[in-house]
Amino acid sequence: MNHHQSLRSIDIDTRLVTAGAVLTAAGAVVACTGMGIMAIAVFAAGRRMVRAMDVPPSQQAAMKWRQAKEASRAGMQAWHSASGNQHGSLAP
Repeated sequence: MNHHQSLRSIDIDTRLVTAGAVLTAAGAVVACTGMGIMAIAVFAAGRRMVRAMDVPPSQQAAMKWRQAKEASRAGMQAWHSASGNQHGSLAP
């Protein structure tokens, strides 16, 4: 018996493989289309929400930044005045 005759070959139905590849590609196109539609809907809702705000997000961020700077400055002044009153000692 010949060595090559003992090996088995794989018999693949190429029609099924082709059909699977086509369905996979079609599913990917449908999924990408769905994600695009969803992204458009979320973006539009976000724009409507921002337009309905009394104070735009950029102004809110600027106000919060100023508040944080003022709070930091007040904390530094309190710390300096407290350490100045203690004359450098670490007593509580």
